[in-house]
Formats: sequence, structure tokens, C-alpha cells
Amino acid sequence: MKVTILVVGRHEEIMQTLLRIIHKNENWTAKAAMTDEEAIALFDTHQFDIVLLSSGIDEASEQMLRSSFQSKDPAIPVIQHYGGGSGLLSNEITQVLGEIGAQQKLQL
Repeated sequence: MKVTILVVGRHEEIMQTLLRIIHKNENWTAKAAMTDEEAIALFDTHQFDIVLLSSGIDEASEQMLRSSFQSKDPAIPVIQHYGGGSGLLSNEITQVLGEIGAQQKLQL
């Protein structure tokens, strides 16, 4: 089963780059949202494993999005990625997936 990531950001070119990096991993897939409303609508209609916040999101929107996502799914990891290259993004996602796996093992 593929890991599904909701990517939220405000810059089209950066979003396309993030999606391209995510889709390079055959075990990952992503959906993108450019607005808060679109992000919430996608979250309400799809199952995501991770939410990735990209550049251009102001503090008020970030707080509102985090609150909205975590009120619907308290366990959903919300990570911030504001640059640093494809290796950093892949490492951030891999780290979160490792933490999710460790938490699931503890619950067994």
C-alpha cells in the first residue's frame, strides 16, 4: 500500500517540484492543495498518511490547518518543509514514516 501525502503550499513551481520528488518513490503518492479550502476539502475526502506544509503558508493559515487536520485525525503527522533539496524532503518523510511504524508497534 502506498503512503499518501497531502502537500499544501502557495508556490506553483515549488509544489510541482515537491510532487515530482514524492512520486519518484514508488511507495509514495501525493495530492496538492494551493489554498486552505482546497487542503481541507481534500483531507475530508481522502485518506492521508502525512500532511506536508510547504512554503508560502502564513502563520495563521498554518495554525488553522494543523488544528483542522488534527481535530479530524489526531495521529496525522504534519511536517513543515521549506526547502533544502530533494534529499532533505525524502529524509523528512522517511523519518516520519519510521516514527509512525514505531508507534504502531508499541500499540500491538
